[in-house]
Amino acid sequence: MIRSLCLGAVALAGVDHVGIGSDYDGVGDSLPTGLKDPSSFPILIDGLIARGYDDDAIEKILGLNALRVWEAVEDARKRRKWN
Repeated sequence: MIRSLCLGAVALAGVDHVGIGSDYDGVGDSLPTGLKDPSSFPILIDGLIARGYDDDAIEKILGLNALRVWEAVEDARKRRKWN
């Protein structure tokens, strides 16, 4: 299920705009079967590989996209003139 959601998001927004996280605090039992904590990320990665995603795309989905956005936000904060 989560692989399908991830693939659907990539199809909709593009691989440069999709990311997953591992902050599972407070989600209760709402997580998909087989992805209850970050130790199951290899299942997700195997699914992405099986569907033809290359290492660059997988690295973006697993964290590089998030880092890029956080860096852009930090750069904007530094440029902002606080009154």
